[in-house]
Amino acid sequence: MQSLKKRVLNGETLHGCWLNLGSPLTAEIVGLSGFDWVLIDLEHGAGTEMSTLAQLQALKSTPAVPIVRVESNEAPRIGRVLDMGAMGVMCPKINDAQEAQKAVNGLLYPPNGNRGVAKMVRATEFGLKFQSYYDSSTEELLGIVQIETSAALENVEEIAAVNGVDVLFIGPADLTMELGIFGQFDHPLFLDAIHLITSAAKKFGKATGILFFNVSEYEKYHAMGIRFLACGADATFVAEGARNMSKNLDELRKNK
Repeated sequence: MQSLKKRVLNGETLHGCWLNLGSPLTAEIVGLSGFDWVLIDLEHGAGTEMSTLAQLQALKSTPAVPIVRVESNEAPRIGRVLDMGAMGVMCPKINDAQEAQKAVNGLLYPPNGNRGVAKMVRATEFGLKFQSYYDSSTEELLGIVQIETSAALENVEEIAAVNGVDVLFIGPADLTMELGIFGQFDHPLFLDAIHLITSAAKKFGKATGILFFNVSEYEKYHAMGIRFLACGADATFVAEGARNMSKNLDELRKNK
């Protein structure tokens, strides 16, 4: 099978979700559920870098490709999760091309970036496959930057033009908050912003992504050209399952 990055850049529609509980067990359950990719969230999730390692180990036995959202585009944050075995990194709140380039620099080894070199890490099978990992890293590691500020919208074409940025990922909550229309995902301002982002991505051969929590929104976003689609999170799946079961049991109790 082609790598996730090749599938993304070939325009394939790919499905993912968030992992924000910091649990290797829920990571494994979700990874076995049929998603193309999953994202371990270090920006807003409950986990730490140590629990990220455990989740990456749990995901190894599943078909889902692991991506990590780091807290910032600082190279040490990016390099650590890559060394642990992440196959892609998402950086939040990228405002311009310089910040996007900084993220790419942390993602890729020289000469394409400035990622620090360490052989004895999990990503290289602790030195056994360093050369093959190094040789394939530029073609295999997925670079995702989030477009979720007014500044990012103003600079979106310059961001999309940066080599190594593969996905422009829309942050709907932050972007609608920034636009003064929080949570209004059908508002013309938000829809115009999506059009601006997808147009920039298409112009430079990149993909566009978005996170949503209602599957009824799928067709709308797909029709707008978004192919890197995330719906839901492990916390959402657990919470909704628990609430639905409790509600069903309550209804049965009322009928007794």
